Amino acid sequence: MAISKKPSNTIVFQGLPGAYSHLACQQAYPEMNVLPAQTFEDMFAAVEDGRAKYAMTPIENSVAGRVADIHRLMPDSGLFIIGEHFLRVNHHLLAPMGATLKSIRVVRSHVHALAQCRAMIQKLKLDAIVHADTAGAAKELSEHGDTSEAAIASKLAGETYGLKSLRANIEDADHNTTRFVVLSRRPQKQARGSGPLVTSFVFGVRNVPAALFKSLGGFATNGVNITKLESYMVKGSFKATQFYADVEGHPDDKNLKLALEELKFFSHEVQILGTYPAASYRERN
Repeated sequence: MAISKKPSNTIVFQGLPGAYSHLACQQAYPEMNVLPAQTFEDMFAAVEDGRAKYAMTPIENSVAGRVADIHRLMPDSGLFIIGEHFLRVNHHLLAPMGATLKSIRVVRSHVHALAQCRAMIQKLKLDAIVHADTAGAAKELSEHGDTSEAAIASKLAGETYGLKSLRANIEDADHNTTRFVVLSRRPQKQARGSGPLVTSFVFGVRNVPAALFKSLGGFATNGVNITKLESYMVKGSFKATQFYADVEGHPDDKNLKLALEELKFFSHEVQILGTYPAASYRERN
């Protein structure tokens, strides 16, 4: 892994080298060097203070759902979404040299990765132990080299830490895919009609009956497709709910412009996080 001293050629991700976020950086920006960050807050800060040009962060997974904290952290980060990337998650059963399927008794990984490989774990009768993250489990395994233990992580993690893959593509669901968004200090202007676009934004609703229904009515009447809508609590209040949404189109498109105007009438704190090209993955799936 090359860590650049040039912030203009650096993309930061949360996690250790070999994490799936690291792999997403390699796929989407192979020409850029990478910078690992310990937490999501550290990742955002690296872009804010100029140590990295972009941040690559997971936002949702087709099996595990949304990534905790990202929706809450993004609006306050001061960053803008300028792209998206979909990563097909292929889990590997990694082990030290000398280990075999018969020698391993324990497997460690992130709780989501363990859940996504339940059938294989049960078939091999392994004891599953939760680890903070996939790459971290692989790194620790490489350090103590116990041939009775294995880790579930990416092929890149195996290459990074000198582990061998006992089995590849061990996930239960063949649609296991993670959506990432790319963030920058400045928004990237997109021309109307330049191709399929996604606009992401957050908003709150007043604590009155049918507030959400009224807020979203303009999208229906103006023919705007909402591809994602998530609600989450803010500031620990059960009465204060914020929503994250992805819609198709450009804010200057007539139909989306009218829908956003109606949204602002019935809601508050509407904040556009970015307008960016839709990934080609959307057309295939």
